[in-house]
Amino acid sequence: MIGISLPLTGDFSQPGGEARKGYEIWVDQINADGGLLGRQVELKITDDASNQDTVVTDYTKLITQDNVDLLLGTFSTLLNFPASAVAEKNGMLYVEPAGGAPKMFDRGFDKLFFAQQATAEHQPDVFVDYIESLPENERPKTAAYPTQDDPFTTPVIESMQKQLEALGVETVYTTTYPADATNFQTIASAIAAAKPDLIAQGAVFEDGVGLVRSLQQLNYSPKMLFQTSAPSNAAQYSDGIGVANTEGVFYTVSWNEKANTPKNEEFVAEYAKRFDGGIPAEDAADAYAAAQVVQAAVEAVGSLDQDRLADWLHANEVETILGPLAWDETGAPTSDFLLAQWQNGAVEIVAPADAATTDTVVAKTPWQ
Repeated sequence: MIGISLPLTGDFSQPGGEARKGYEIWVDQINADGGLLGRQVELKITDDASNQDTVVTDYTKLITQDNVDLLLGTFSTLLNFPASAVAEKNGMLYVEPAGGAPKMFDRGFDKLFFAQQATAEHQPDVFVDYIESLPENERPKTAAYPTQDDPFTTPVIESMQKQLEALGVETVYTTTYPADATNFQTIASAIAAAKPDLIAQGAVFEDGVGLVRSLQQLNYSPKMLFQTSAPSNAAQYSDGIGVANTEGVFYTVSWNEKANTPKNEEFVAEYAKRFDGGIPAEDAADAYAAAQVVQAAVEAVGSLDQDRLADWLHANEVETILGPLAWDETGAPTSDFLLAQWQNGAVEIVAPADAATTDTVVAKTPWQ
């Protein structure tokens, strides 16, 4: 039995629901192939309601009362930070699909692993590299950095700001807003007054949609728009701001439905079969990949010994639908994210070149 607590209600219910889809597709597929160690796999999923106290209670109960054999992580650094501490205290392997804030990996844990390509402070690297590759007259001269007060988004934006300032991009506006913010008129007005060439927003989902709508109402469009997680929410994002208004939006992402990676085609097809032809959200793919990581370790070790599973992951690379994943001694991943851009109502990977799905980058911002 594998224990999981997910935010199926509350502020993170949207990505939490997608993570559940990814986990459930994985378990059905592996059971169809004979399960793990010759046994069928059962998922025990509870709802942490996007609450830190609840997630601690949930994982404690999964370990000490439900006696689960393995764990998989929840969504966000906010929830995975305390949840992973429960796992470490109890000597359990903890592979998380989301939660890349630097503070996750400075606690000396040896059974924590982040199943994406890089931690938050390295998420913007591929976008900064793209900006640096542009002719000087095409680079943004000024930038605005609004971000949600979130342990994942904040390091992304802080890192991007620092790197772009080093390239000569002037910061003309920066602000941090609370996670429950719903009105973005004041922030949008301040950004419009500053007239930045680039807006780089640390957005989870609804805040990304909210800021775009507020900027549209002011008829202000930057030359470039970058957001963190929000644009990765597939049709929910394009429905939220309008398909035409997604054109040119940049974001960094862990996964793409067109990737030629192990089991990706089967995952995408099964998701479409179950959910009315839909394209998986990134959070569903990340959860599926996290389960692949646990599967690879169990199959390689041949047992559920938590110490041996962790040792194997520290020493080996795992092929997933995100591509190959490997980790340092802290459980932080050591690869690079993909740079994605919305083009013609769909997502394309534009960098790095070896993962690109198109050689064209749209030089057009939304609603322009």
